[in-house]
Amino acid sequence: MGQKPKSDNGSSSKATTSGWVIGLVSATAFVMVVGVYSLLSDSEEQQTQTVQANPSTVAASVTALGRLEPEGEVVNLSSPTSNEGGTGRITKLLVEEGDQVSAGQVVGILDSRDRLKAGLDTAKKEVAIALAQLSQVRASAKAGEIAAQEAEIERVKAQLRGETATLQERIDRLKAELRGETATQEARIKGLEAELENAEREYTRYQKLHLDGVISTSEFESKVLIWQTARERLNEAKENLNKTQLTLQKQIVETQANLNQIESTLQQQINRAQATLEQIAEVRDVDVKAVEAEVERAIAAVSQAQAELEFAFVRSPIDGRILKIHTRPGERVGDDGIVEVGNTDQMYVVAEVYETDIGEVRIGQRAVVTSEHGGFEGELQGTVDQIGLRIGKQDVLDSDPVAAVDASIVEVKIRLDESDSKKVFGLTNLKVRVRIEI
Repeated sequence: MGQKPKSDNGSSSKATTSGWVIGLVSATAFVMVVGVYSLLSDSEEQQTQTVQANPSTVAASVTALGRLEPEGEVVNLSSPTSNEGGTGRITKLLVEEGDQVSAGQVVGILDSRDRLKAGLDTAKKEVAIALAQLSQVRASAKAGEIAAQEAEIERVKAQLRGETATLQERIDRLKAELRGETATQEARIKGLEAELENAEREYTRYQKLHLDGVISTSEFESKVLIWQTARERLNEAKENLNKTQLTLQKQIVETQANLNQIESTLQQQINRAQATLEQIAEVRDVDVKAVEAEVERAIAAVSQAQAELEFAFVRSPIDGRILKIHTRPGERVGDDGIVEVGNTDQMYVVAEVYETDIGEVRIGQRAVVTSEHGGFEGELQGTVDQIGLRIGKQDVLDSDPVAAVDASIVEVKIRLDESDSKKVFGLTNLKVRVRIEI
């Protein structure tokens, strides 16, 4: 009994000693961790300074943030008549997200349709009334013959207007296609000429080095191959431009000749029909012409009403896929429009490359794309297809809290390989990281 207090004092003393030892060890470990971290930070800073002090050190790749986009641009379909008649609401939506649509396909119907349809019906009735009045005016003349001849003239005129409009539209489309193809291919030729010029300089320099024995034959031959390839690509691009221009110009000339022939033929028919009508008609020309003018006005009103009715149908301007629905039946069309349409058959990555790195990026370079937040597994492969022509600010923000949010960038478009494009057709605007091999 007398020894228990002594035993308690011994335990207390050991606990105190043990606590002091643990504290000492913890403090020592903390100091060592801080020291190691400081050494690593200094080493990292020195390495950074070394790299910055040696601008001749060239990175093997350029990295950037980016986003997935369909080929071309995402189109927001809206309504040009949302504020003209009706309330600007959707009455029927004919598509769902993910649906494939073709150019010209109706995707939605606006609430102005019924009002515009009624206007068209009224305009058609006005035509019928005007025609009836014309018949009355011609009653004392050879009404049957005049009506038949007048109908024939109108038929030929309608045919002339229709065929002229169709062929003129084709000519305008071919001219626009010629301008677009010419501009696109000339821009490509300029890029290839720059590549060839650079390749020629490299070839000349390496040729001298090879003759001086500074570099090996294989190194020199690699530059020769690059130069030859650049020259062949430029020649091929120029040939393609010439072929395109010749083909489209030939089509324009042929279509224009066809239009001229049709106009001449149909105008001759109209002139003959008009001459026959004048022979048939009696002395009531003034009255007949007045009513004929009213008929023409009524027909024009039908055409206008038909055109206005068309605005009640929202059509897709491109072949593509419905990416997003902004307005459902019964809802008013807002600033975001009705639906978003994009051509997801071919996906692109829009990489935001820092202006300090853009000099390393070239058309045709390969790129590797990874998901920023697990939108897809593995890596996607692609090729640099287009380099932007202006400096801008970042749209895709880095998750790194210390990253610059107002950095100047140039947008670089990367065309994904076909197999990889199919994997991500449903991930428009997904944030990704890009590594461009330079």
